[in-house]
Amino acid sequence: MHDEREARLRHKVIDAALDYYNQVHATRKAFSPGDRISYGGRVFDGQELVNLIDASLDFWLTTGRYADQFEHGFARHLGTKHCLLVNSGSSANLLAFMALTSPKLGDRRIRRGDEVITVAAGFPTTVAPIIQFGAIPVFVDVTLPTYNIDVTRLDEALSPRTKAVMVAHTLGNPFDLGAIRSFCDHNGLWLIEDNCDALGSRYVIDGTWRNTGTIGHFGTFSFYPPHHMTMGEGGAICTNDDQLKRIVASLRDWGRDCWCPSGRDDTCGNRFARQYGELPSGYDHKYVYSHFGYNLKVTEMQAAIGCAQLEKLPAFIEARKKNWQLLRNGLADLEEFFVLPEAMKESDPSWFGFLLTVRDGKIVSRDRLVEHLEKNGIQTRMLFAGNLIKHPCFDEMRRDGTGYRVIGNLPVTDRIMRDTLWLGVYPGLNEAMIDHMIATIRCLMGAAR
Repeated sequence: MHDEREARLRHKVIDAALDYYNQVHATRKAFSPGDRISYGGRVFDGQELVNLIDASLDFWLTTGRYADQFEHGFARHLGTKHCLLVNSGSSANLLAFMALTSPKLGDRRIRRGDEVITVAAGFPTTVAPIIQFGAIPVFVDVTLPTYNIDVTRLDEALSPRTKAVMVAHTLGNPFDLGAIRSFCDHNGLWLIEDNCDALGSRYVIDGTWRNTGTIGHFGTFSFYPPHHMTMGEGGAICTNDDQLKRIVASLRDWGRDCWCPSGRDDTCGNRFARQYGELPSGYDHKYVYSHFGYNLKVTEMQAAIGCAQLEKLPAFIEARKKNWQLLRNGLADLEEFFVLPEAMKESDPSWFGFLLTVRDGKIVSRDRLVEHLEKNGIQTRMLFAGNLIKHPCFDEMRRDGTGYRVIGNLPVTDRIMRDTLWLGVYPGLNEAMIDHMIATIRCLMGAAR
């Protein structure tokens, strides 16, 4: 009787939430020029609210049934063995890197002073874990019009201290995974794919289409609102390696050695029957720590939203591709003004944004274009840090001349810092908005002519 009453009450609350969605969120006024066009944002319907309310009524709060459902569903969607949810894409990068420093990896572990090849034209949390641990980032330039790492400089970046490559697929455009994986395999290096901006992108590897984020030793993902799908905050790490999965799980969950899920004890049957380190024999395995870890789990409510979003992901990806192509077609005859973006060979990008690099600023500067777009209600973004080593966080390292290496002078990275911006292609945009973006750019370029 109690279960029936609880079910009726639950349905009543959920029905009220759906009514709220239909009254408040479902209606959307038609776009008209002058309305703000965001570069990104959350796209949702009533199912996200249903899941969110359902999870909140359980009041489990930490990871539970929705988190487990999402981890299995996301791994299945990508075609990878393991998925571990975390509280952000930045935390995913932190845990993926720190897992490679684990003593459990023996001679292959990354130690302080070892080197990791990366790029400066990107988001800082791809690089931050390397520096925070005490390893040495080795910065390689990127190429236009793909905005990805210049693989012709990899051999130059290699040294006896190199242990890994950690780079992102820039705004959804896969980097040259064939060349980089071959380089890593040949030199015994770890490969971390920062896939936070590229969920749904694919690349042909060994003659087969594979999802990016599943080809390296780790792939990392972000579920921040502007990304391909959202939990509000949230991220994930994927791997096909059982040992790496166990290390990440330990680091994510306080560094503990025990693998019991939250709320469950003694799933191994040996909770008080073993000896660890110099602890007394039989010490409670739930409080044995094999790593210096963190608590970077998601909440159950975040995971519940993610489960609803995951069902929409294929449609989100197709909308991004469509919007990107509309912009590319609409600006195709403006190559005298812009370097227009191009997909990497052997790839099928799931675009995060549409990149534009002004040609040397001779006719219209990047700053003038940004001013014009923003004035007309079109939100713009830089390619994140532009050149990360020019930022204040690198001031002390620049003064000391230690802590990182640079291959060459990074001329393309500096050009991106000066001359590049990007526009949104997220599923919340419609063709009227895309047409307005194209017309606004063309208006400025026409006046410049």
